[in-house]
Amino acid sequence: MNSRSIYQFNVLRLDGEEVSLSVYKNKVLLIVNIASECSFTPQLKELEILHQEFAEEDFEILAFPSNDFGGQEPLEGAAIQYFCTGFGVNFQVFDKIRVRGSYAHPLYKFLADKKQNGNLSVLPRWNFHKYLINHEGEVMDYYYPFTKPNSSRIKKDIIKLIQANKDS
Repeated sequence: MNSRSIYQFNVLRLDGEEVSLSVYKNKVLLIVNIASECSFTPQLKELEILHQEFAEEDFEILAFPSNDFGGQEPLEGAAIQYFCTGFGVNFQVFDKIRVRGSYAHPLYKFLADKKQNGNLSVLPRWNFHKYLINHEGEVMDYYYPFTKPNSSRIKKDIIKLIQANKDS
């Protein structure tokens, strides 16, 4: 397996089931850390719109609740899922994790470290930091929390990666 790929990691769904990220092989992914009490939380609706816009393509959004910034994710498990349904979320929301520091989940340590991912070193600065992953599981780009999911920059980058996957 490619050591520069996210497919080496397992994560927990909100129901506690462990899943390998290899189930997302050949898909373009947007990985985002979310929180229910953040000023950026309305982006959940925008993320769902983006998810629907590319529903016919090999594209998925993977959301990871985190309480690392300002204690803005007090919810757990089913309460997180219930909260997200209020925004119409149909993309995959995983169990709450740490995304910064020594206790960060191995996936987020990988996403933020060029020595591991081979492409960029950018720690999440706040909730709703986004990482773009290509169809081979490689980190390609990132977007700060203030970059809206429906921005032309994110959409263009997603389209470029989807097209590259079709051409390969």
